[in-house]
Amino acid sequence: MSGDDSLRDSSEEIGSILGRIPGGLFVVTWQENGVDKTMLTSWLMQAGFHPPAISIAVGNGRHFLSAVLSGDFQFVVNVLSENQRRLLGRFGKPPVVEDEPFAGLDIKRATCGAGVIPGVVGWMECKARPVFLSSDTERCRGDHSIVVADIICGEMLSAETPIVHLRKSGLHY
Repeated sequence: MSGDDSLRDSSEEIGSILGRIPGGLFVVTWQENGVDKTMLTSWLMQAGFHPPAISIAVGNGRHFLSAVLSGDFQFVVNVLSENQRRLLGRFGKPPVVEDEPFAGLDIKRATCGAGVIPGVVGWMECKARPVFLSSDTERCRGDHSIVVADIICGEMLSAETPIVHLRKSGLHY
């Protein structure tokens, strides 16, 4: 086996292993100039106790990251329940300018104006901390940046099971 073959095999193995790391599926919502915006994410985890905080790995080209970098930024994380898988297609595709992401849904609004989706396990309103971009230094490179946010408030709405997400390969979405 040549060196290139072992690298390819190693990449495939690494992809398989990464894909088996369980995650959830969450819909992040925010407003820009009164317009609703959304993003489906799976790379979200708790990042602190005091204050309670989360972290989200965000692709460097995503609109959400640009919004976070614009300054004082708040958003909502909706924790999807297992019986909300039908919403994945709706929030998982790239938005079109004319789209109304909540059309047909009876949403509530968090203090920051972001949408709380009906039927979710719960939601958290968050305030983003300053972001260190993965492209800021030579030492820190990659295709995603980490957004850390303090949880301002939230609500547990149901005892439903949240979605647990596994992938065939962790080397792509």
